[in-house]
Amino acid sequence: MWKKKEKKKEEKEEDLLKELCGDDAKLHDVLGRTLYLNPMTAISKKDLKILIEEAEKNINDRNYEEAMWKYRPVVDKAIFEAAQNPGERGRYIKVIQDLASKAVHATEKAKEKVEKKGLTDYASSIGRRIENYKFMSERIEDVINVASHFYNERLEELGARERREARRETRRDVEGEERMEEKRAAERREARSEKRKGMGRGERKEAEIEEKRIEEREEEGRKERREARRKELR
Repeated sequence: MWKKKEKKKEEKEEDLLKELCGDDAKLHDVLGRTLYLNPMTAISKKDLKILIEEAEKNINDRNYEEAMWKYRPVVDKAIFEAAQNPGERGRYIKVIQDLASKAVHATEKAKEKVEKKGLTDYASSIGRRIENYKFMSERIEDVINVASHFYNERLEELGARERREARRETRRDVEGEERMEEKRAAERREARSEKRKGMGRGERKEAEIEEKRIEEREEEGRKERREARRKELR
């Protein structure tokens, strides 16, 4: 059942990306590898500047394969931030194009090393990365436009899901608290019942009348608290 729900969710997001990309198969292919269903967990929490510095350090150290891997989360985060900050689109376009250019340089260098080792399949895979970065740089406006619509819808849906889960969690807490109240009330009734066993007939009768009054007050109090909690869940 869980797998079916996950599959339906993925199909829904795939339909959204297709709708946003239209007949542009290349744009769809590139963004299908770039955008995330849950950006809040997939996108790095590190500051973009720090991620850039980490990637550039690997280039300076001529550790190109590591730099190639480092640039992936940098570009992904830059696209996400561009999507969330439409007022700074011009600045982010320049940032992403610069990052794509540096990523191409690092990836080309990594590809050369891989080819020397005779790893043709890996080299071919790296080559596709280079093509994607170049495409992304050339079509940066379209990339950001689609990313903006995609991430806005995803974040709205994720926010709604979190609110639903929060309500469910609160409801579970309320129901648990109500069960505890019922349990405590039953324990008090049992204690009063045990106490009556040692009483005489007349005294027991008075105790039963008093217990009825106590139970009515307790039930009224539980009802008021239950109503107050239910209102909070609406």
